[in-house]
Amino acid sequence: MLFALALLLGCQLVGEVAMRGAGLPIPGPVAGLALLLVLVALRPSLIEALRPTVSVILANLSLLFVPAGVGVVANLDILVADWLTLSIVLGLSTALSMLAAVGTFLAVRRFTDRPAP
Repeated sequence: MLFALALLLGCQLVGEVAMRGAGLPIPGPVAGLALLLVLVALRPSLIEALRPTVSVILANLSLLFVPAGVGVVANLDILVADWLTLSIVLGLSTALSMLAAVGTFLAVRRFTDRPAP
């Protein structure tokens, strides 16, 4: 379990340091996840070493949403004051995200449906 936690947190740390050092607008944990994916692709035996720890983390994932909920309640006055603006921004960003997902799906589908040369 310690090895798995060290590997997960180490990948996140390397991703964070690399993205901040390079000045790229990619979140460090995303880069760390990409690094973990590469490591697992190179050494598939890591999957079985990670499985028990990852299962426990995923089983308790709901606990990670508690700080976000507390943040919402702590800033309730801001939400009350700017509810219309926040609603518009959330609606537009959701619609744009959905359009981007559909566009990506259609592009990949078009790419994979092409006959091989």
